[in-house]
Amino acid sequence: MNPADFHAPSAERVFQAPGGYAAFIPAPLPPELTYDGALVLALSRADAALSELSGLGRQLPNPHLLIAPYMRREAVLSSRIEGTRTSLSDLLLDEVETERTQDADIQEVRNYVDALEYGLERLRELPLSLRLVRELHERLMRGVRGDKATPGEFRRSQNWIGPANSTPATAPYVPPPHPEMIEALGNWEEFLHERDRFPDLIQCALMHEQFEAIHPFLDGNGRSVWGASPIL
Repeated sequence: MNPADFHAPSAERVFQAPGGYAAFIPAPLPPELTYDGALVLALSRADAALSELSGLGRQLPNPHLLIAPYMRREAVLSSRIEGTRTSLSDLLLDEVETERTQDADIQEVRNYVDALEYGLERLRELPLSLRLVRELHERLMRGVRGDKATPGEFRRSQNWIGPANSTPATAPYVPPPHPEMIEALGNWEEFLHERDRFPDLIQCALMHEQFEAIHPFLDGNGRSVWGASPIL
């Protein structure tokens, strides 16, 4: 990782790891935000749209009928981060089949839907937390790519993002080493519970970005990053 690529001290610091490579340490949440006119207008319009959707949901005997298609669309789009090629039609056809396909891409998207529904139900008895994120990751990775990379457990070794055969020294991005990762996750969890300081959409965006920067799992971080934001 090239330290020169990261030059916003208010957002991060570059750490020289014991292995001799540079790693990215995200600044603790929350950051200082400037609410300019464009941001305020965007938030106002988004809140109005969400209020309209919420009102429609309350008119339905079973609001899940309204939510379910959006959950599946989100599952398809987010799974593409990890390279799946499943379409929404593929997923819906699979759900109505008596015998479900063994296609690996569809299984990944199916796991996404299952984990999200599980998380929404689990929130009845467990608050949004690192424990819940680990539970969601375990379900997300069950029987698919990366299922041998300690599903449901935060990494204990260094990972990195880069092309095949890259190393921490050559990869474009190296997330925090394990001790710094644990500290960053603790700060992230504390921020989850600051519910009266930021608009919900702002908090969702910050949680999403910070989780991806921390990259706490050996695999499936792109698939599991939703675990923070949609459930909020």
